Amino acid sequence: MNQRLQRLADQIQRELAVLIRDAVNDPRLTGFVTISSVKVSPDLGYADIYVTIMEPELNDAMTKSNHEDSIKVLNKAAGFLRTELSHSLKTRTTPRLRFHYDEVTARGNYMMDLISKAVTKTEQNESEEQEINE
Repeated sequence: MNQRLQRLADQIQRELAVLIRDAVNDPRLTGFVTISSVKVSPDLGYADIYVTIMEPELNDAMTKSNHEDSIKVLNKAAGFLRTELSHSLKTRTTPRLRFHYDEVTARGNYMMDLISKAVTKTEQNESEEQEINE
């Protein structure tokens, strides 16, 4: 991706984060929406937005199937978001927005949770062994 497209993608990411937080008020949109990356097509026709929806607990709620409704809500709101985005972008055309669930970030968060649980369990086992040996 060239530098111009990257700057546009960064600006879209910043603007959309504010718009989703402030302007999209749909009860089906659960959790906190985080935009992990934006990829703009070379002809500026489309912008693929990769999002994760952060739930209060990092468990099985981080799977794609649990957030299909949230992605549908964002894709339904894409026209509205595109219109609002066009007011702040200084481009002739505003790319069409396509939202995708970012499984990489979600899987990374899930793995971090598993590692944290494993470390905690190991520490508990070591402390129990020390108590037995004493």
